[in-house]
Amino acid sequence: MKSTTRTSFFRHETLEKNVGWLIVATIAVVSIAGLVQIVPLFFQHSTTTPVAGMEPYSVLRLAGRDVYIREGCVGCHSQQVRTLTAEVQRYGRYSLAGEGVYDRPFLWGSKRTGPDLARVGGRYSDDWHRVHLNNPRDVVPESNMPSYPWLRKTPVARDDIEARMRTLRKLGVPYSDEQIAQAAGELANKTEEDALVAYLQGLGVEAKNLGQ
Repeated sequence: MKSTTRTSFFRHETLEKNVGWLIVATIAVVSIAGLVQIVPLFFQHSTTTPVAGMEPYSVLRLAGRDVYIREGCVGCHSQQVRTLTAEVQRYGRYSLAGEGVYDRPFLWGSKRTGPDLARVGGRYSDDWHRVHLNNPRDVVPESNMPSYPWLRKTPVARDDIEARMRTLRKLGVPYSDEQIAQAAGELANKTEEDALVAYLQGLGVEAKNLGQ
């Protein structure tokens, strides 16, 4: 006697017994969920408009940001103060989406071997930062941060700064033709240490000026 039970493809058992379909279904679910979360942000005013007073990175700060990325600083320092009371009390006002409008790529980070740097701008002097970069233990004895003495002697790269700024302009950063044309000249006689210190000293300044 033949069984009248019909096996339906659209059953949980299909995924349990077929790894290929399980992978396809997982990718589909994750993709749809990701789009639902991410796409609306492109049309949300608070995430696409810079905070009041925010300007694109100056040429020196832009070069310093590249040094920051190259040396892996983002691996130990986040740049995102969360809304938790303990974080706000320690680092300052929680981070706003509008502060990262000109960041390509963003450097929010997810690990804090060292402190968060979202509000470090103006907290220390330029000289403090220079000493700290040359040998962190001279100012923070318990620090496990590596030293970066070569930054003081290395001229900042400027042969491709114009190309980088043009690329950023295509991505929405409002650099003018005049700013791009003068970029290489502004980096003359500057070291990577000069650039990195300038970058750090500007982090979070706009929010502080707003009293946030």
